[in-house]
Order: sequence, then structure tokens, then C-alpha cells
Amino acid sequence: MNSELVKNDGRAGGKGRNKGGAFGPGSYCACIKCGEKIPHKRGVKCTTIKCPKCGHTMIREELLKK
Repeated sequence: MNSELVKNDGRAGGKGRNKGGAFGPGSYCACIKCGEKIPHKRGVKCTTIKCPKCGHTMIREELLKK
């Protein structure tokens, strides 16, 4: 076997679409309606959290700045 060949385990090399890891730790979830911010919890998507102030869906703070 040629030692220059790279073994392929069947997984794609990139992160892929919406697979996390893009924003990193230490961020906030922010409400797009009222602006309330709460600390982001690792492993929990901000879009699964409702705003404690107004009840609207929250998003990662970085997405508000785009």
C-alpha cells in the first residue's frame, strides 16, 4: 500500500451547514424583538429558547450584527 494515500473514513472533512462551531464559546442569545440578552449555554441552540422578557424566539447575538 502506498504510504502517501490518505485513509478515508467516510466522513466529510468540513463542518457542514448548521453543524455548530461557528461562533465559539462565551456568547449570548439575544431576542430579535425586545433586545433581551442571556448567556448562551453550550449544547443548547438559542433558537430553542424563548425570551424570558417577551416570549419571542431568541438567536445568537452574532447574527443580530449581520
